[in-house]
Order: sequence, then structure tokens, then C-alpha cells
Amino acid sequence: MSPLPSRMVDRWRVRGDQLPGEEVLYWHILLRDHPAVVALAERAQERLVPFADGLHFTPLEWLHITTLVVGRPPDDEAQLKMTADVARDLLERADPARVDVGRVLYHPEAIVLAVEPRDALARFRSAAQAATRAVDVHGDVAPWFPHVTVAYSTADQPAAPIISALGRRLPSASLTLDTLQLVSQVGPERSWNWRVLGEIPTGGSSGG
Repeated sequence: MSPLPSRMVDRWRVRGDQLPGEEVLYWHILLRDHPAVVALAERAQERLVPFADGLHFTPLEWLHITTLVVGRPPDDEAQLKMTADVARDLLERADPARVDVGRVLYHPEAIVLAVEPRDALARFRSAAQAATRAVDVHGDVAPWFPHVTVAYSTADQPAAPIISALGRRLPSASLTLDTLQLVSQVGPERSWNWRVLGEIPTGGSSGG
């Protein structure tokens, strides 16, 4: 996500949005139970309030790391169970991941916090991909860069004032990530109509 953009763009004018009632499945790592990163995102959003007319803030309860975009849900409930079972089988043999969040990155469509080291989350990405392929779906194939989006751009606007206000780094937060979630999103992204369909813990976590 470098070099720094000179301008921000309207994310949803560039890429469109889901239609009302349209459902898309994602593998996410949800962060609402990690107070340190929630506080960090809240701090970033507070600094960006002067630009709120051209930004859409991620609700703190839905802070996440997108691990894989699955796409349309399968028609068969058995396939949905199968994809969760495959992910569970893989992650029960994996350890939790220790990562740091604090470096601020700028994309023309969004302002995000990098999740580092990137390779620490490879086990989650691999499990999501294998679970999705098990039901003959491949998910997105774009290069993956784990990050936490704090705000999306909703306007064509200069980037420099935003970068100056927030800077390139916030105080670092260290996280132990031990759960992958299968999430259903219905309708436009900005509606945040999300439902958690499954939670898959790593073998070294305390989750069940």
C-alpha cells in the first residue's frame, strides 16, 4: 500500500457495492474482543473526525482482518458445515498467532493498520482457503495483505491533510489471535449487517 496516495477516492464509486438482500460469505478474524486494538482504532478514528464528511468509519464492534472473501453461500447447508469442519480440523493443529498492530498505511480507498508480521497469519489464510476449496469454491485470489481498516474513503479528496492528521504510526498493540470466524454479510457493505456463522479456534487457544 505504498507509495502514499496523493488523493483518496470514493471506494464504492470505484468498486460498487452489494445489492440489498445479497449475501456474501467471508472468513474474518474479528477483533472486538481485543481491547488494545479496539482502543487503537478508536484513537485513529478520533483523529480523523475532522474529515468525517468524506470517510466511513468501521464500527468498533466489527473491526476485523479479512482472511478470505468466499463469495455467495452454498445452497446446501451440508456444504456450509463441511467448510467449517475442514477449517476446524486444520486449525486445531495450529498455535495462536502473535502479531503487532500500529503502523498506519494509506490506500486511495481506505486508511488501515498493518498487521505484522504478515507470515504469522499464514495458518489462518491456508485454513480458510482449504475449507473453501472443499466445497468447490476458491474464494478471492488477489494478493493478501493482512490489515485492519479503520476508515473507508467516501469522497474524491486530497490525501495529504488526512496523512498529516493521523501520521504513519500509532503506539503499537500486541495481539494473540486464536480464532477464525465465518461471517455472513447481507446487503451493502456500509450497512454492517453481519452474522457470525461459525467460530473456529486454534488448538492452542482456550476457545471451544
